[in-house]
Amino acid sequence: MLEENFLLEGETAGHLYKDIAKDAPIYDYHCHLSAREICEDRVFTDITSLWLEHDHYKWRAMRYAGVKEELITGEAGGLDKFKAWAKVCERLIGSPLYHWANMELKTYFGISEILREENAERIYHLCKETIDREKLSPVTMIRKAKVELICTTDDPIDGLEYHKQLAGKADLGFRVLPAFRPDKALNIRKPDFKEYIDKLGKAGGKEITCYSDLISVLQERIRFFKEAGCRMSDHSIESLQFEPVSCQEAEEIFRKFLLGKEISKEEAEKYKLYTLILLAAEYKKAGWVMQLHIGAYRNANELMHKKLGVDAGFDIMNDFEITDPLVHLLNEMEKKSGLPKMVLYNLNPKDNLVLASLPHCFTEGGIPGKIQFGPAWWFCDHKEGILTHLKTIASQGMLAEFTGMLTDSRSFLSYVRHDYFRRILCSYIGGLVDNGEFGKDEKVLKEIVEGICYKNIIRYLDIKE
Repeated sequence: MLEENFLLEGETAGHLYKDIAKDAPIYDYHCHLSAREICEDRVFTDITSLWLEHDHYKWRAMRYAGVKEELITGEAGGLDKFKAWAKVCERLIGSPLYHWANMELKTYFGISEILREENAERIYHLCKETIDREKLSPVTMIRKAKVELICTTDDPIDGLEYHKQLAGKADLGFRVLPAFRPDKALNIRKPDFKEYIDKLGKAGGKEITCYSDLISVLQERIRFFKEAGCRMSDHSIESLQFEPVSCQEAEEIFRKFLLGKEISKEEAEKYKLYTLILLAAEYKKAGWVMQLHIGAYRNANELMHKKLGVDAGFDIMNDFEITDPLVHLLNEMEKKSGLPKMVLYNLNPKDNLVLASLPHCFTEGGIPGKIQFGPAWWFCDHKEGILTHLKTIASQGMLAEFTGMLTDSRSFLSYVRHDYFRRILCSYIGGLVDNGEFGKDEKVLKEIVEGICYKNIIRYLDIKE
């Protein structure tokens, strides 16, 4: 991890990485960073605040190792939490967490030794010295990583005040754009749905008394987000069933909810699917990319969910069939002339072949790779998962048109994941060249690697470098 040739196998891999990929700019088109934290740009207090305050990846590992919650999300001090993490980290053989943690220490703090329990306290203080000396903050970390674009994840009710402030900072050096995530407007069976609909109506300046009001308000919020520079929407698809549904049925289901009647799972699916189809048409009009993150099973531990809330490390991959309902969904969108550019993500690797082959069925002249099989995500974001993903796209799709890596992270240190991905990418492509499976044409190879690293996503989102 701390050597220049980490994960690079062969001469061509080393060349592609060092001369093309290593210093390429980063376009992080999906993450969960806070626009407010970037805007306020407060200097971090210590490495623990950077590493453990929001990172449910680390929390999961620590819990499984038997670490008490006090040392994970509790009130223990920063040094004690860091030492607890170090003790776990040194034993994470084969885990990307081990790779990322040590790469982050090397990249941002210049620490050229592997984190262990025995050196944890010294490394903690070395990191603190660097944070204080260099005044490390969100903006300094982002600039250091050569990030050009960040797309956050934002609810339709958000006023986007911090995005507007960031857009007004001429010397920022990178762009922070919102992404439209209306999941709460689709989750009609959630206990807080009525409260959310009231908030959505206030944000859109219109009381929502029927389904057409809801769609009207969502259309207004899409316009509002577009004015703030938004180029993407995002949806978490935690279940996927398809039955033909009409506008009248969707209206009746929403009216039934407003009357306080219970909504069945089947009705909820119909409501969600019809609303997704309408939203897709709006996204296409806006020129946006629609993202579908498919396959999370949320809050598996009910007691811990009640104690710590969402996104606390108790989500897992789901295991439902996606092919038939997803194909029908895309067809309905296309029939209504509302199929936008789309990125499909799977949390369960059993669906790799489906999502790699499906995009070829929904193409459009003048738009290379209109439907994308998005990068290995969450539980698949590790060496073997990334490599399998690349091989699947290459064998079933067209790797040269792939829009590349993103962090999907809440951490300002996570840009080393782009470096991690680029090393794996260059090693894979380099291996094909060295084995005689692809031509050693410098121009073509440069175009492919640069495209996947950043140029394809620039074109895909229709933004300027």
